[in-house]
Amino acid sequence: MIKQVGNTKIRERHKLTCHCGAFELLLHLPDGIVNPRRCNCSLCRRKGAIVATVALDGLEIIKGADMLKLYQFNTMVAKHYFCSNCGIYTHHNPRSNPLEYGYNVGCLEDVNPFELGIVPTSDGIHHPLDT
Repeated sequence: MIKQVGNTKIRERHKLTCHCGAFELLLHLPDGIVNPRRCNCSLCRRKGAIVATVALDGLEIIKGADMLKLYQFNTMVAKHYFCSNCGIYTHHNPRSNPLEYGYNVGCLEDVNPFELGIVPTSDGIHHPLDT
């Protein structure tokens, strides 16, 4: 649980935005940023984001739902969302746990993900549902 990143305190209700501001989420983060990580799957390697998770009911779209685009690949189960205007990946619903959302820590308001320090990498190449 990370309650502060640099000088930014992680609020219980913390805003997440894309780069252009056309899309906004409100995340319920009572425990702060939980389990931040990178992933080495083919998509995550390319986008380079640090992700953390929140329960399905912990994410509320407050602006720009019509700006979101959906990207799916391989098994077509996971749902990856990005802003259709600026192209920033904001969040996804993973196939490994469809009861949660992963979100882009770099999109949290006033959070610099480079201040997290060392972030572990999950093995998305050998996905547990592929065995």
